[in-house]
Amino acid sequence: MKMTHSLAGSLLAATLFSGPALAEEDVPAYRETQLGLYVTASEAYELMQDKERAVLIDVRDPIEIKFTGFAEPTDIHVPWVLADRRNFDEEAKTWPMVRNVDFETQVRDELEALNVAEDDPIIVMCRSGATRSAPGADIITEMGFSQVYSMTDGFEGGKLEEGDSKGVRAVNGWRNSGLPWSYEIDPDVAWRAAE
Repeated sequence: MKMTHSLAGSLLAATLFSGPALAEEDVPAYRETQLGLYVTASEAYELMQDKERAVLIDVRDPIEIKFTGFAEPTDIHVPWVLADRRNFDEEAKTWPMVRNVDFETQVRDELEALNVAEDDPIIVMCRSGATRSAPGADIITEMGFSQVYSMTDGFEGGKLEEGDSKGVRAVNGWRNSGLPWSYEIDPDVAWRAAE
């Protein structure tokens, strides 16, 4: 068993550290990051097991986490955008998402508090690995960090394309990959709005 785990870990490490997990041409333009570093949820978890200094940042809205769950090894939670509960959009039939203007400052403060080095692996996770993890990863890259990965399948993963549950996020992602998660949110990690 130990040899099998070691072999699997070695193969994964070779994949992760020889270059991005996904070739840039395999990533849709809206998911691309400046560094071109991508991991799936399973690869992210293995990276965190292999690299003790790896950091997982969740950039989802706190209410989203409350109702869909929290990846237990999350080190930092700072939302990229927040639902604007004061302005219901009747045309879109939902609340608009607005940018967290304090994102960069809050992430920087959290990274400094954890003494994260510029070359430590940082993994950024949103719901499905698209419109929040990629721009969040780019902001962190612009802070001077050189190993910033976007998790391509996020916490909930992709949607089923057929069957009775068509449209349900039940394909891959952290929660659907058997990785440790809970509805309980670690109070030491939970995001708090700037005062």
